Order: sequence, then structure tokens, then C-alpha cells
Amino acid sequence: MLRISTQDDRDLFTLKLEGKVIGDWAEELESFWGQLKPSLDTRKLCLDIRGVMSLDSKGRKVLRQIIGPTNADILADSPLTKQFAAEARQKNEGRDGHAHPNV
Repeated sequence: MLRISTQDDRDLFTLKLEGKVIGDWAEELESFWGQLKPSLDTRKLCLDIRGVMSLDSKGRKVLRQIIGPTNADILADSPLTKQFAAEARQKNEGRDGHAHPNV
């Protein structure tokens, strides 16, 4: 299950994810992001992934789609969510589904 919630402030928009960003739920996040993105205007995006428990290759791809063009700040507080943040910031992903740094 994936819970998506938002907090809309004047200069900052927070997108909070809780649960599993995998499979169909990752696709739901992708669809949600597609609808949300145009409404951001000039506001800074903060992506809160402190409640994310699981992330697959589709989930990493969607997080990259969110982070890339927005340069969003990522809130991560555990070794697991910090790893997810690092994976989401990677630019290249190999065929094995693992993130690989640029060479």
C-alpha cells in the first residue's frame, strides 16, 4: 500500500509518501505526479520519504522523474530511506535494476 499526502504552503509544497513505492503503487504515484506537477509554479518541492518501506525499479524511476526537473529536497531519516534517496538521485540505472553512478 502507498499513502500519498500533500502540504501546500505559499513557497513550499511537500509531497509525503508512506508505504511501498512498487509496481502498481509506483504507477499511481507517477499518475498523481503528472497531475500535480503543473500546479507547482515556482514553489520549492520537498519530497518526504521518511515513511517509505520499500522501493523497486519502477519506484526509483518515478522518484527520479519527480526529483530531476524540480531538484526537490528529500527528507529521509533512517539508513533505509537515506539509501532510497541516494538511489533516486542516481542518474543511470543498469539492466539489472540497480543504480549505477555515472562513469
